[in-house]
Amino acid sequence: MVESARARVSDGEGGGEEGRRRWEVLRGQGRRERGLWEEACSLLQPSEDGSVCVRTDGLLLPARFPHAHRHPSLQSPPPGISPEKAVDRPAGHLIRALLKNVKSEIPTEERAEKIMYARLLALASAAISKNEIHDSIELFKEPNNQTSTWRSCSDQGNQIPQGNLLKYFECFFGCILDKCCMKESQHMLLFIPCMHFAVVVGRTRTRSGYILVSANGGLNQQRVAVCNAVAVAALLNAYLVIPNFLYSSVWKDTSQFGDIYHEDFFMNYLKNDVDIVKELPSHLQSLDIEAIGSLITDNDIRKESTPEYFLRVVFPLLLKNGVVHFYGFGNRLSFDPLPLDLQKLRCKCNFHALKYVPRIQEIGSLLVRRIRKYNSSLNMLDEHLLGKHMPHAPVRRNDTSTSPVKYLAMHMRFEMDMVAYSLCDFDGGEKERKELQAYREVHFPTLTMQIKNNNSLSPEESRSLGKCPLTPEEAAIMLTALGYSSRTYIYLAGSRIYGGRSRMLSFTRLYPNVITKEDVLTPSELAPFKNFSSQLAALDFIACAAADVFAMTDSGSQLSSLVNGYRIYHGRDHAPTIRPNKKRFARILSENRTIQWHDFGERVRKMVQENQRIIARRKGRSIYRLPRTPGCMCKY
Repeated sequence: MVESARARVSDGEGGGEEGRRRWEVLRGQGRRERGLWEEACSLLQPSEDGSVCVRTDGLLLPARFPHAHRHPSLQSPPPGISPEKAVDRPAGHLIRALLKNVKSEIPTEERAEKIMYARLLALASAAISKNEIHDSIELFKEPNNQTSTWRSCSDQGNQIPQGNLLKYFECFFGCILDKCCMKESQHMLLFIPCMHFAVVVGRTRTRSGYILVSANGGLNQQRVAVCNAVAVAALLNAYLVIPNFLYSSVWKDTSQFGDIYHEDFFMNYLKNDVDIVKELPSHLQSLDIEAIGSLITDNDIRKESTPEYFLRVVFPLLLKNGVVHFYGFGNRLSFDPLPLDLQKLRCKCNFHALKYVPRIQEIGSLLVRRIRKYNSSLNMLDEHLLGKHMPHAPVRRNDTSTSPVKYLAMHMRFEMDMVAYSLCDFDGGEKERKELQAYREVHFPTLTMQIKNNNSLSPEESRSLGKCPLTPEEAAIMLTALGYSSRTYIYLAGSRIYGGRSRMLSFTRLYPNVITKEDVLTPSELAPFKNFSSQLAALDFIACAAADVFAMTDSGSQLSSLVNGYRIYHGRDHAPTIRPNKKRFARILSENRTIQWHDFGERVRKMVQENQRIIARRKGRSIYRLPRTPGCMCKY
């Protein structure tokens, strides 16, 4: 990051009308020095107020001219020199001075732009000017014919009668005694009526024990684990202890549940559904849970286990020892078949009970307001995301525009772990391949073994099957094909983009108004979150969920999936999401050498529009990502 670029250009250093004039100087001389001009274009850009900005790390920052090159001739021509010649003379020198100043701060390996689709990128560059002319507010709305009859309802109606016995308990144990069977209906697990109903009711009026959960992964994986734990505790008629968040060597965050989510609100909101406590009772705290056989790891439970497993295996253990500890608990409860009331409870947990703590809501509100240029208008999701911290009146600074800004949030899932795991080739050459292989050997040893045994997909197969995350270049080409103009404000969520500035250049050439939370918030405002990646991820979640449009580059990302579900549930058909079908997009991109831009645009728009159709959740799909399902949302 160029430190000298942080101060806004002013007082003869490029601000206002003077800045516009200097930019014209750069353009005029640039036509005569084309090669130098093209290089300058990758680093320099005029901002809305006329100042000259520097592109660095994919962002636009105000550029301060080096002190030795303030060029007084730009303000008044030297004696005997015409104004036209005065304008021409210093331009090349000025560009060189700026380039030298900026490029000295950029690592050599990040200066070379990485391009995979040169022809398509050139066509997109030409087409984006037409997008400026036809820039449409419709791009920030759901498709006109997409009026939905689905409405959120998991917080309505009767609760699971945990204190009076779950019917799933009654029938399950009665069926065991009578050797009857369970069968699956469209939406839930049905149990054949049992003769021993009364016996089971009398046996299970008290709680069966305590459930501990230590959730692994990042913030969004942990969120899913929490809501699955709530459902399992209700299923097993047990107390749930506030979940513990495991430290990850990848995320390196020591945050616990109470550092991110409002504990008391969580417990109170679900009090009629499941009993939640903050810690084990004293007589259980000294137990060696592993020694008594009550520790259950992810190796002990297969992914997406059915309720039958928890009733058959875990429940007897809970009755015997009074406590069970799920260690890891990543995606260990199935989506189907599942009793309707438990499905409803999971949705109630995810979409209502998990509220961020006030300090995250407060900074999240500030973040969203600044992206919107301090406009006070609200959207459908603000109240759910920000609580009492949602804006009620305009909050402006002296240097902001009075006009509101609609913004598109994008989760650019192109971090090193995703790139390495995908096994795809991104035209980075031998150096990139060795770097990714070294990363896999450390972080994905099983995958490394599969590669050595020739049991993995080739890069070409991975791409054709849609398993490659979109690069920033591909994301920019997609947005251009959809019709977004270069003026679009884009909030970029996620960690550091793999390849850094060299990967982002193709994106920021087309879309220069790229911002992140680090740009919008001051260092002092970010300081409390600096070493807590999960809390920073919570701010990204807020900015993405509150956006006028949300775009994802990889639908398998947990952040993208949860934001997508949140916008469906609370957005009431006013929160469009762009979800590319990566397999289809790869097929379209494979024709990059011959396809015409008109055909390319039509196929991309059709691909995205088909993914925006309002349909009910299919069997086996995540309710956190696709909540249009009985028990979670109601169809009127």
